[in-house]
Amino acid sequence: EAHPGAHVLQTPAWAKLKSDFGWRAMDVRAGNSGAQVLLRPLPLGRTLAYVPRGPLGDWGAPAELPNLVTALDKVCRTFHAICLKLEPDLPDTPAASSQLQALGFRPSPHTVQPRRTLVLDLAGSEADLLARMKQKTRYNIGLASKKGIRTRPAAGAPDVDRFIELTTITSARDGFAVHAPDYYRRVYDLFHAASQGELILAEHQGELLAAVMVFALGGRAWYLYGASSDRERNRMAPYLAQWEAIRWARERGALTYDLWGVPDEPEAVLEAEFEARHDGLWGVYRFKRGFGGRLERSVGAWDRVYQPMPYRAYLAYVRARGLALG
Repeated sequence: EAHPGAHVLQTPAWAKLKSDFGWRAMDVRAGNSGAQVLLRPLPLGRTLAYVPRGPLGDWGAPAELPNLVTALDKVCRTFHAICLKLEPDLPDTPAASSQLQALGFRPSPHTVQPRRTLVLDLAGSEADLLARMKQKTRYNIGLASKKGIRTRPAAGAPDVDRFIELTTITSARDGFAVHAPDYYRRVYDLFHAASQGELILAEHQGELLAAVMVFALGGRAWYLYGASSDRERNRMAPYLAQWEAIRWARERGALTYDLWGVPDEPEAVLEAEFEARHDGLWGVYRFKRGFGGRLERSVGAWDRVYQPMPYRAYLAYVRARGLALG
């Protein structure tokens, strides 16, 4: 939690979550570097090893990282992993790619987490944050308040179940895949108990119209899950819910706020096409762009292969089925 590169996907709470849904989580360390590696069972006693948004280490002075990879190799071979997949929390630069290649990794055709995102700078006053937003977004936040939208943190399991109902509505409307209800319940329980997450509700006269699940850790915050109703859309509840999540993150000491996922296209393409495109992450880009973040792209997924033939079969299966790991 104290590491400057601390990420919500490398926390104990995330390990417990994934352990409840088919993974085995292990903590691997070498000196001041470390990684939470997730192991997913595959047929014939094999596994897939995955490090989301890690390892944590000093990538600027990477002398320890080979030792960490050696420690990860030992775990992976013990559990018969066909490969070790890393998705480091690093920018998409030639230097980052060179480091990963030097450590024995190859670019993976199977990326799990979104490579491109919008990150808000939370420095300054609330007025400064609002001034950095698009005029329409700023207007909609104010309009939601004027139209009677009220926000509050969830008050436990009944509110989480109301959020789950909204995710079903959002999925049907926008074509998003959603997790099982128990997944969201476990996410809330684990991160709320650790004071690292909150579910913000936006209601009108007691009716839930929008909700945002937000996470904060070590000066950073992430918006991972959200949902909205088909009703009363003129009241702009999602905008006020997101604004209150940003305010919650600032109260937790966050300096940045990651809106978590936009289409993996250059900014010029995004701006030229967002009004016409609605497939995939395009449907949320218009909403997210209004909050004024900077576009960032990660170095992506990299694989260290231990068993070439099963690895090739795994890639073919993923391509054929369009499967995701997250």
